[in-house]
Amino acid sequence: MLITQADKWFSKCVRERSGWRCEVCGTQYPAGAQGLHCSHFVGRGNWAVRHDPINADAHCFGCHMHFEGNPHEHTEWKRKQLSDKYDLLIEKSNNIMLGKQAKKDKAEMAKHYKKEYERLLEYRSNG
Repeated sequence: MLITQADKWFSKCVRERSGWRCEVCGTQYPAGAQGLHCSHFVGRGNWAVRHDPINADAHCFGCHMHFEGNPHEHTEWKRKQLSDKYDLLIEKSNNIMLGKQAKKDKAEMAKHYKKEYERLLEYRSNG
């Protein structure tokens, strides 16, 4: 699957948001490490939620692969994490028009997440 500029900046934001720590097992990674992934609950092929922060988490390779192989466990974990927002995520993921619009807006999405990543870096550097 093609990685867009929006995907690149969104992924960096997700990993920066977690402080470069796996949100499942807690393993800490140095900034920029390849071992920490941006893991999507609803797959990246669904444009309606591809760049939605509640659809993505920072997972180490091991936890990411574990959830890929155990979707029921991943669903339980995500339901617990999101609580009342879980149903909203599923509802958004089923919105075809939202997905079509998101595809059209991917250049703007890239600009947005690039600025957001720079804001997160500044925020972290200021303590």
